[in-house]
Amino acid sequence: MVNNYRISDLMTCAIADMLEDGETVFHGVSSQMPMVAMHLARHLHAPNLVHLNIPGGVNPDSIKKASYSSAGADLVEAGESNFGLDEIFDLSMRGKLDVAFLGGVQFDRHGNINASVIGDYDKPKVRLPGGAGSAVLIPTAKKAIIWRTKHDPRTFLEKVDFVTTRGNLWKIITPLCVFVFQNGQLELDTIHPHTTIEEVQEQTGFPLVYDEVRYTKSPTREQLQILQRIDPDDFRSAEI
Repeated sequence: MVNNYRISDLMTCAIADMLEDGETVFHGVSSQMPMVAMHLARHLHAPNLVHLNIPGGVNPDSIKKASYSSAGADLVEAGESNFGLDEIFDLSMRGKLDVAFLGGVQFDRHGNINASVIGDYDKPKVRLPGGAGSAVLIPTAKKAIIWRTKHDPRTFLEKVDFVTTRGNLWKIITPLCVFVFQNGQLELDTIHPHTTIEEVQEQTGFPLVYDEVRYTKSPTREQLQILQRIDPDDFRSAEI
């Protein structure tokens, strides 16, 4: 275990650890952290993981030029083959997509996700991008993983302003912790080594549910060395 890592390194390594060898995994636009995590997993414990991405590339051999919001043509040019977004939706609806990385702006204790509006739907304070692929992929992928680089009571609240999608959520990772959706609710899976259960509760707008406090594994020296090699421009930190 090493201590000289950043929260973006910890989150990226924790995401990589969620992925298993042989899984088919998809990330969309503005998904630099999951993209790097998928590449890290392929270099370490999951060499047979199938990396699908929104521009249509399959298993790009490098992500060093993937600066265009994880959606550039470089991911196709560096890939083994091409697999379009329409085919990814079809794959997921047929139950063949193991993991999908998706986003959201608000989350509540019941696993509801809001990516549509903040405030009243007809007169919102902020109108967001909407469901897009989430409305298809969260209900149909085997495991939906959310990553969010902000953790505060406005993000994790008792009730979302609008339900964009619900159900089939697996895990949410933030700069403070990892939530797992089970028993019909978000439960605390692990907290990160740099925080406390008191801080996580203070920044969460609903009571935390957990049986014991477990800690997210710190990045290993090997993981950090590989991250530096595969992501020298630090795309994983783009949202932090």
